[in-house]
Amino acid sequence: MALFDLVDFDDHEQVVFCSDEKTNLKAIIAVHSTTLGPAAGGSRFWDYATDEVALKDVLRLSKGMTYKNAMAGLKLGGGKAVIIGDPKAIKSEDLFKAFGKAVNDLGGRYYTAEDVNITTDDMAIVNQVTDFVSGLEGKSGNPGPFTALGTFLGIKAAVKFKLGRDDLTGLKVAVQGLGSVGYSLCEKLHAAGAELVVTDINKQTLDKAATELGATVVGLDDIYCQDVDVFSPCALGASINDESLAQLKAVIIAGCANNQLAETRHDQALTDKGILYAPDYVINAGGIINVALEIYPEPYSAEKATGLVEEIYQTLMTVFETANSRNMPTGQVADEMARDIIAKGGK
Repeated sequence: MALFDLVDFDDHEQVVFCSDEKTNLKAIIAVHSTTLGPAAGGSRFWDYATDEVALKDVLRLSKGMTYKNAMAGLKLGGGKAVIIGDPKAIKSEDLFKAFGKAVNDLGGRYYTAEDVNITTDDMAIVNQVTDFVSGLEGKSGNPGPFTALGTFLGIKAAVKFKLGRDDLTGLKVAVQGLGSVGYSLCEKLHAAGAELVVTDINKQTLDKAATELGATVVGLDDIYCQDVDVFSPCALGASINDESLAQLKAVIIAGCANNQLAETRHDQALTDKGILYAPDYVINAGGIINVALEIYPEPYSAEKATGLVEEIYQTLMTVFETANSRNMPTGQVADEMARDIIAKGGK
């Protein structure tokens, strides 16, 4: 495999392959850019089908973190890590210590935090080996609630721009994925009066959403064709593809998942269909905004983090307005804005 010729390789500064035979650790750390500051981004624990799939994921995620941090106004570059394997089978204290050593060996070029299948307790173990960790209990803590808040505000911005309304009462939202962030988002939407249609692989969580939030439960493959106003991808990436696009009835896509577009061309395809897309790395930046304040030298403040997350609303409105005035896809506009911020920061 020619690494430098991969479609998802974007002049990454560093890609590190980590392994430890004793703990079964196999991980990849990708540092995309440190132009604005040390690279920051969470660690994902996932049972990838192949190592090549894992590499593709970490390359895309790390680039997304560079753009996410830039658009959020953070003095941080972009990086990401993936740990390969079934977390239920191989998670251990020694594995996270081995991973922490790999992070520490980068000498502060990359700060890690929790992501899919990794908790604050896991990061506390990593922190025993390295200081280049954020999202710790007693400091910024779990970034999930801040990600959910930013996504909720992003949906409000999209609804305001596309539908001309501030009130979410009666708004129909299809949420794909009820992990900790997705469920928290549903709670906020329900409290605001939205009607929910949900799907997930966890039946217990679905039953809870039906009971507590009055959500309508549908099958995994049926979520796309629902007659709703908003489709909110909150699971893994690439949910917006040729097959799902043909089924979508929603006029807004706004969710907390990373890398929602399977291919870059789907950005234009959404525009052509009249669907407003909230670029994923803009709307879901709440979590990294929160943990970033732990990396900064000044004391962490949840109040300050919340204030910065609330700025996501206006950032998205700027993206929407610019895209509309220039007749361009929103994702392309956000990319241009992010690259401009990075270029200026580099100077």
